Amino acid sequence: MKNHEVVRRGALYAMPERRGIFINLTVLENLIVGPTSKKVTQQAFDEVYALFPILKERTKQIAGTLSGGEQQMLAISRALLAKPRLMLLDEPSLGLAPQITQSIFNTIRTINKSGTTVMLVEQNANAALKIADRAYVLEVGETVLSGSGAELLNNDEVRRAYLGE
Repeated sequence: MKNHEVVRRGALYAMPERRGIFINLTVLENLIVGPTSKKVTQQAFDEVYALFPILKERTKQIAGTLSGGEQQMLAISRALLAKPRLMLLDEPSLGLAPQITQSIFNTIRTINKSGTTVMLVEQNANAALKIADRAYVLEVGETVLSGSGAELLNNDEVRRAYLGE
């Protein structure tokens, strides 16, 4: 299946390496050129701005001048405008301050609760397991443990090996 067919079916990779934003375009321009062939409604923009109010304040700002957390917000918002059924996130907390990381994970939870399936790859196991419905621990490409996020969060082996306890 070709990439554009995957997107058409509702799956989006929202967190490519280096966030995948257009650093020389404004925030609004980044949102407009997002991965969608649909006309984006004002309601869709309002929903994104409700999740990330700072982006509404920064619509005319060049995206490359945003903080790392704001760039993550922009990348997620651009994907959300396409109304995906499945959103793939790769290391959304990478390089972010703890407070911003918490905010991003709260938003990921909100996105999931609103009906979008989220597949999250994340080295911050503690934060990821707290919001995960289902979780898998991979070692050298092999699944070695699986269960609900809560089950793995409370698993002694996981706590020792991945949570530093």
